[in-house]
Amino acid sequence: MFKKQFELRYFEMNKFGEASPITILILLEETAADHCLSINHSLYDLIKQDIGWVLLTGYMQIDRYPCYKEKITIKTWLSRYKTIRGIRENIIYDEKGKMIGKAKGQWLFYDIKRKRPVKIFDDIQRKWSSSPEESVKHDIYKKIEAIDTAKYTSKFNINKYDLDTNGHVNNIRYLQWLLETIPEETIDNYYLYSIDGRFMSEAHYGHNIISLTNPDDKPNSFVHTIMDNKKKNIYATATTKWNKRI
Repeated sequence: MFKKQFELRYFEMNKFGEASPITILILLEETAADHCLSINHSLYDLIKQDIGWVLLTGYMQIDRYPCYKEKITIKTWLSRYKTIRGIRENIIYDEKGKMIGKAKGQWLFYDIKRKRPVKIFDDIQRKWSSSPEESVKHDIYKKIEAIDTAKYTSKFNINKYDLDTNGHVNNIRYLQWLLETIPEETIDNYYLYSIDGRFMSEAHYGHNIISLTNPDDKPNSFVHTIMDNKKKNIYATATTKWNKRI
């Protein structure tokens, strides 16, 4: 298991003085990147070999968002491997050691140039090892159906700054595009408690996308789809749940 501590900074806050959901996702990815570095397989070393990690499915649940200058610790580990995939677990603790969030994701080991999965290096599996403990019991394999009509929509152009080291859109951008479609009444009175996402295909620089959101059957919940603006290619689907601010 690997741990990393962060102190929350001003520009990472939302208007309530809390870390935004985007911030939490960034810190989870930073922890995973440092976990790679700790075993001498940094993301930049992998890129030199035309290899990268690609997120296929993921779930995040936050009970409380940390505040400005608060110190948090993220613990991460791999709960299991398949030949070309690994399941990364995460737990977020506040500075008193209380758990305030958890997340898990299914990551694919990927040949960027050939655009196909490759076997995870034996050295990575040996150095990281694995622990069967799960951070959260949630089915990240269950299909989330796409929607093609929506009550709330926003359109975006994919710019160069949306791309990651693999050359395609970083998964954090999808959350940003999704949040743009959430009604202001929800943003002002609720916080994002959980997000469950599926990444279907790669989006690239120059593509035009549309983010679609509908209320779900459950209260304060939504279903989401991100696709190209001609509605021919689905990039991602998701569901979110929002809890009332106290």
